[in-house]
Amino acid sequence: MPESDCLFCKIIAGEIPSTTVLETDTAYAFRDINPQASVHVLVVPRTHHEDAEELAKAPQELADVIAAGVAVARQEGIDQTGFRLVFNTGEHARRTVFHAHLHVLGGEQLGLFGRPGH
Repeated sequence: MPESDCLFCKIIAGEIPSTTVLETDTAYAFRDINPQASVHVLVVPRTHHEDAEELAKAPQELADVIAAGVAVARQEGIDQTGFRLVFNTGEHARRTVFHAHLHVLGGEQLGLFGRPGH
């Protein structure tokens, strides 16, 4: 069920414009407006889930989001060179939108994970 004040629910509903990359019955993928890599696409479940922890309670939807992320990587031509799939959950992960979303990143050599500078 969509949340009336959720940015991503509004994007899915077409109330806020986005650049569509892929659509399935259960997931919607669009370009990030502040890309952190040459390819940076967000994949969101069409059903509102606050974060990855909540989405994990709906294992089929979680699997669909991940499958859509892999399909995006293939469609964007980064499946052979490498890509990253990332969920940010909680304050320390610096999550800014409270609708579960998978980041698909690639298209260039990515930095290491973890603490800045490490």
